[in-house]
Amino acid sequence: MLRLASLTWRALSHANFRPSRHRPALRPLADKGNRLVLPRLHAPAACFVALFGLTIALPVLAQEPPSPPATETQPAPSTTPPPANQASPADQVPSAAPEANQRRHALSLIGEPKYQAGFPHFDWVNPDAPKGGTLRGFAEGSFDSLNPFSVKGDPAGGLGLVFDSLMAGSPDEPSSEYCLICEWVSYPADFSSVTFGLNPKARFQDGSPITPEDVIFSFDEQKKAHPRSAFYYKNVTKAEKTGDNEVTFTFDVKGNRELPQIVGQLSVLPKKFWEGNGPDGQKRDLSKTTMEIPLGSGVYRVKSIDAGRSITYERVKDYWAKDLPVAKGQWNFDEFKLTYFLDRTPAFEEFKSGKIDYWSESTASNWATGYDFAALRNGLVKKEAIPVKRVAPMQAFVFNQRRKQFQDPRVRRAFGLAFNFEEANKKLFYNSYVRVGGYFDNSELAATGLPQGRELELLNEVKDEVPAEVFTTEWKNPVNDAPDSFRSHMREASNLLADAGWKLQEVEVEDPNCGTFCSILRSVGLSSAPKANLLRNDKGETLDAEFLIQSPEFQKIVLPYVQDLQKLGIKASIRVVDGAQYKRREDTRDYDIIVDNFAQSESPGNEQRDFWGSAAADRDGSRNTAGIRNPAVDKLIDKVVFAKDREELLAATHALDRVLLWNFYVVPQWHYPFERIAYWDVFGRPEKLPSQTAALSQIWWFDADKQKAIDAKRGR
Repeated sequence: MLRLASLTWRALSHANFRPSRHRPALRPLADKGNRLVLPRLHAPAACFVALFGLTIALPVLAQEPPSPPATETQPAPSTTPPPANQASPADQVPSAAPEANQRRHALSLIGEPKYQAGFPHFDWVNPDAPKGGTLRGFAEGSFDSLNPFSVKGDPAGGLGLVFDSLMAGSPDEPSSEYCLICEWVSYPADFSSVTFGLNPKARFQDGSPITPEDVIFSFDEQKKAHPRSAFYYKNVTKAEKTGDNEVTFTFDVKGNRELPQIVGQLSVLPKKFWEGNGPDGQKRDLSKTTMEIPLGSGVYRVKSIDAGRSITYERVKDYWAKDLPVAKGQWNFDEFKLTYFLDRTPAFEEFKSGKIDYWSESTASNWATGYDFAALRNGLVKKEAIPVKRVAPMQAFVFNQRRKQFQDPRVRRAFGLAFNFEEANKKLFYNSYVRVGGYFDNSELAATGLPQGRELELLNEVKDEVPAEVFTTEWKNPVNDAPDSFRSHMREASNLLADAGWKLQEVEVEDPNCGTFCSILRSVGLSSAPKANLLRNDKGETLDAEFLIQSPEFQKIVLPYVQDLQKLGIKASIRVVDGAQYKRREDTRDYDIIVDNFAQSESPGNEQRDFWGSAAADRDGSRNTAGIRNPAVDKLIDKVVFAKDREELLAATHALDRVLLWNFYVVPQWHYPFERIAYWDVFGRPEKLPSQTAALSQIWWFDADKQKAIDAKRGR
């Protein structure tokens, strides 16, 4: 399960994010524009993301420079939920399952939660951290809505801070959730339902209590408002009040250990507010965009907006959960202001001048050469790379297999051979990146060596539906570590394309420099169009490959790859579009190749259906941007979802990883095992940080004495 972790993950609702994984608007992640993840992240949102800290690997940290999506992500028939109560791999109760229907303070998919009942606070916070100050961040793009639950519009960043959820995660654990709005949670031994007892102190920001009716309304309406929410909660058949302050969610399958946590991520909305009329006199509608300031129950409320340009949040001083263990020592800034820029370059200049407090660097070249400015030299700005422990996201060039030219795996494999990562890493990235080696890289979830044991048993069940190499050869990226390596790979790519029916032919090509006079000369035979050797199939079609991106900066990364593809005779090109066009084309699958990020947690689960499942391939807006329709993949996803214990989960993810890799659905890019951050030295922070993120906005605090010292040095 790619957890939308705690308050932290919910903070990532942003126009330039795409939930990771990402999950739908569970924690209201705006599934727009560049991409997160779920939480799929794209680098344009890098600075904003780093402000909030994550519990998963954020692709943004490895992008170079900001690439489009992501995210987080992130998925036919075999993924359709079984009929209610039908036996499935799920009907086996996990051997390590705790006592049935026991009331718990937390849930975990890996052993016991780190923090036991009655814990005072997380050990990565300063429980006595001072409150105060304003944190100023940036986002790229714009926004036109304050409703992060709708599929429509571009919601403002940070709206997740406004809404609390039933449970909250910890960015120091890969698979645990702790009660927030709920006071306790329980489930039967067969995992066929989950019940939440609500905290009687839970309140919305207007002081009204959070009731079972609010929870039920939130579940029903969020499923209607966003197709991803409907897909994400598809195994949850109903929510009903089962006690004075209790809500029970019933599932249509048994044994899915992840479903209680999935429901725990539900953001709870005030039913009375959403069933009322807005300022325009019309009934509010969760499925529509709105610029009305929302009512929530979270630690921040919207203070003010400058439509499309900036949004300011203020801390709720009497926040109902401020003394709970899951919130103590967190969210210490009185205000958070997010300013939007159309491009990162002017935003970085604002950071250097002190108008933005924090910068998360996504570009290796800028990290190496862009920080020679006075404030850093004089010690007013700090720069550091903070190590993080998390599954490396699959950041990659993704083929749209809905396009017929990419439906042959030999073609996709040829594209992979033509990508010279080593050259890019040397010339563009200062040798700072590591090649992504799989869909669960940098973790025990990744396939290694040849399949054996339980993994081999699972693969034998789909033996006739997967490439033979799955059983005989360990998958590895092509490595260009010798003078002739790349030439050899290009020859291999050329042979694969020929085997797939693509032959080099001389054809006329468009001349962008040919004006009216040139056209007249050609029409009377006094001039001829330029010619080029291009690959064509037996129908005379060229092998087109347009890379759709939304960051002009990313062109310098893609261009060498495009030029190498052109050497093979591929009609490769780059198309740069703005955020709105990019989102529209991505959601409607109008692209050949895009850059995407698929972030994973240590406990993969239902999100795999949205990433790779056949049912998601034809659903606009799903995370299955590759258009994968593979029965073997669907079956292995179910093995992941219904794994009865950790050993079974590892075997299933190993098998899934291996099959995805040998189908060459993507060309893996790179990752970076650190968070590169720079910030004005006006903050305090705990001695210990969470293992998976710097979590600046979540657990750091404003230091007034440091601010005075900086002001004095700057003559202010």
